[in-house]
Amino acid sequence: MSTEKQLKIGVLTSSGDAPGMNAAIRAVARTGAYHNMKVYGIMRGYEGLLSAEIEELEPREVSNIIFRGGTLLLTARCEEMKTVEGQERAANVAKVLGLDALIVAGGDGSLRGAQALSKLGVNVIGIPATIDLDMACTEYTIGFDTAINTGMEAINRIRDTSTSHERCSVVEVMGRSAGHLALWCGITGGAEEVMIPEYKELNTERVVQQIIENRSKGKRHNLIVVAEGVGGSVALAQELQSVLGIQSRATVLGHLQRGGAPTALDRMHASVMGYMAVEAVVRGERNKAGIVKDGRHALMDLDEALACTKPYDHSLYEMIKVLAI
Repeated sequence: MSTEKQLKIGVLTSSGDAPGMNAAIRAVARTGAYHNMKVYGIMRGYEGLLSAEIEELEPREVSNIIFRGGTLLLTARCEEMKTVEGQERAANVAKVLGLDALIVAGGDGSLRGAQALSKLGVNVIGIPATIDLDMACTEYTIGFDTAINTGMEAINRIRDTSTSHERCSVVEVMGRSAGHLALWCGITGGAEEVMIPEYKELNTERVVQQIIENRSKGKRHNLIVVAEGVGGSVALAQELQSVLGIQSRATVLGHLQRGGAPTALDRMHASVMGYMAVEAVVRGERNKAGIVKDGRHALMDLDEALACTKPYDHSLYEMIKVLAI
């Protein structure tokens, strides 16, 4: 009779939801079952961990979720986890539950919460999941591709009506304080201008001059993509209409970009990262983050991952200006 201990792992999704989180949960649950682990889903992120709100995830429990947006485990922002007292209480709960590892899927803030738990003796494995692509340690975060495709489809529809009415359309996309989502939506949607927080020199006056130049070349409609971190899209549209005399409309996509079925790319990345997270626990690895580097999946020390910095690359914006001619 084998006396080998049956490993127990928990998985939670934290902060903003991202399409593909369900695929990651599914991969964790089924890879854990393959290795005869007990896998527990922790509801509502760190809020659920603090209240020990858990349920066992059998392979059958995660059937038919790979194509669903959102997260089966629900999610919430947890202010208490930003405090030392909250972190200590969460670590104690994880230990009382007997978790050999906690897998956390979320953005930078979520993984920093995991980092705090790691300092208190909890073994954590992070999965980068955010539509904002604002984590310097990895080339890809789960949910980004779906958000881009959602934004692109919305921009396509807006451009149709903008062209018909010879209007200027201002479209605000998500991305928090990063401009990656806006740049990609701008390129794939054929925008004439993209306003991002990283490019401090771009202002309303330059946008006005750009539209004047475009109209002098015969362009009768213009599309401006504004990043959430810049904001002010409604005010910008009003100013453009007032200064230029051109009908201008603002559309804020908002949480529309967080929803919907994940694309094949997001399902693939999420499945690989969920699988790799469990395999890392099996091998006895501690406090890691899943990343994509040079197009390949890998694991990185969690502290090292969260210490990474990535300078702003101006090349994508320059490409937009060339393609908008």
